[in-house]
Amino acid sequence: MNYKDITIIIVTFKSEKVIFDCLKSVKRVNNVIIVDNSNDKTLKKKILSKFPKIQIILSSENLGYGMGNNLALRRVKTKYALILNPDTILTSRCILELLILAKKLKNKFSIIAPSNASNIKNYRYYKKQAKDIKDYFKVDYVKGFAMFLNIKKVKKINFFDENFFMYLEEIDLCKRLSQISQDIYISNKAKIKHHGEKSSNIGFDFQLNRNWHWMWSKIYFSSKHNGFFMTRIISFPIILKLILQCMFNILFMKKNKFLIRTYRLWGLLSAYFGLKSFFRIKLS
Repeated sequence: MNYKDITIIIVTFKSEKVIFDCLKSVKRVNNVIIVDNSNDKTLKKKILSKFPKIQIILSSENLGYGMGNNLALRRVKTKYALILNPDTILTSRCILELLILAKKLKNKFSIIAPSNASNIKNYRYYKKQAKDIKDYFKVDYVKGFAMFLNIKKVKKINFFDENFFMYLEEIDLCKRLSQISQDIYISNKAKIKHHGEKSSNIGFDFQLNRNWHWMWSKIYFSSKHNGFFMTRIISFPIILKLILQCMFNILFMKKNKFLIRTYRLWGLLSAYFGLKSFFRIKLS
């Protein structure tokens, strides 16, 4: 198996606490690109002092997940790219098993995702065909914390939709690939540990950011794939529910819950009225 065929891509934002464990788990792959959305020059020096062969791109603005990965993907010269979240750790045979499956499939795949060794049961929800297949199976979509991309196939749809800032961009990518009859798999033999929601260390601001973008992305995704008017009909009761929840939280002086519900409502309404994903956490 040729490890030179792989480029690893990691998009980071305030990820110093987790990125080094992730990089330590990368074995035998020399092509690694990090896109740091927090423009952290100090972190870049620390990483290069331990991993001098890594290419690090510092972004002066927070590009988000999709655009950050696209920036790196357009620089990839290898056959495959393995996209990782910074809070993931590869098991010893993960990359080897991905290469073995790619060869077994004779390159007839667009994405292969490793199994989450921390919570393998989650993947039951993504199965499409798994009757007699134990080592790998087809799925409709995979989660974005680890995606092994066949560059030639995924390039056909111009990678990620950059209108998404965070959340659902990987589901959108999978859906668009399925629409052009591209196959997506999960490997049970290639395993990875994903800590979940540990990629950034920015406290409560992250919760506000997360809730704003989750609602914006849900409405944008639905509008894109289910239609403008159907999405407005479906989302109207959610708007009313969020307004009532905000009023309840004010009445009982639950400040944090009020802020979270307010940001959820703000994100939803922004997408509902056709605004772009504009909310960003300010870099300190």
